Amino acid sequence: MKLLDDASLERSSVVANSRMNRERGAVGVNSYEKELGLDPIAFLADRLDVAESTSWLDLCCGRGRALIDAAKTLRSTHPASNLSLHGVDLVDFFEDTPPGCPFLQLQSASLHMWRARQRYDLITCVHGLHYVGDKLSFVESAASWLTVEGMFVANLDMANLRLADGQPLGRRIAKQFRECGLVFNHRRHLLSCVGTKSLALGYRYVGADDAAGPNYSGQEAVDSYYEPCS
Repeated sequence: MKLLDDASLERSSVVANSRMNRERGAVGVNSYEKELGLDPIAFLADRLDVAESTSWLDLCCGRGRALIDAAKTLRSTHPASNLSLHGVDLVDFFEDTPPGCPFLQLQSASLHMWRARQRYDLITCVHGLHYVGDKLSFVESAASWLTVEGMFVANLDMANLRLADGQPLGRRIAKQFRECGLVFNHRRHLLSCVGTKSLALGYRYVGADDAAGPNYSGQEAVDSYYEPCS
């Protein structure tokens, strides 16, 4: 098997899948609320009821609809608050930012190179990890970007994690996640944590396979390969 590096993976038709997370809003039928079991607008509003500011980072944000929904609602319900809403996606296919929302930023960037410049109260990734090469590094970074009481939640299929010899790695990683204070819901394929975490899982990323086939989501996904650090 020929494993792909990050640059080659980003050119893959699987990663450029326009159905990945393009159209989801914050709440409703096709929404973050349904996929994550969390209403992001209500989460941020609750923060603003007790604090003057709040922030949300949405990784693999698609067209940015969920962030735009949040921006419109919170601008109306909490007009005097300090908001920071930030979306990042590999493809620049964003909807227009609504007027009067300078706190909303949608950015096109390679996620394996992008780094946060602040901490966030909420970090989400809806079905985006299926298409990321180094999934473990992604999780390590996201967990480190949280505020003290911030929440990270993302869809993850443990079957897409493998050792360099092809053996499954998911069960081992799930155990390490638990030991580090992260929660993995096997039934819903959801990974989450509360509060900033400093993770060192002990695996080196060696490449990705974009021909892995569909995962639990029913869509083509990417297998990520690792070897233990010496």
